[in-house]
Amino acid sequence: MSKPVKTQGELIAMAKAELKVHADCPDGMMISILRDGKSWEFRASADKATSDRPGYPECVAMLVQIGDHLSKQYDIEG
Repeated sequence: MSKPVKTQGELIAMAKAELKVHADCPDGMMISILRDGKSWEFRASADKATSDRPGYPECVAMLVQIGDHLSKQYDIEG
């Protein structure tokens, strides 16, 4: 049985919604998707000022957990 397919934009929107519920992330954190064959994971990036803000490391850790969870539920389009 295959997993439902979502676009990159849909998956990133889902991750942002989850982060808002579980963490107080600083503005300026960018989320992208790194693909490896059929698997995928989220990547966070930010400029130095954003990454130095309180809460940023926790947001990155939460993003990894969210990605683990969503990648087990959804395949990425393309």
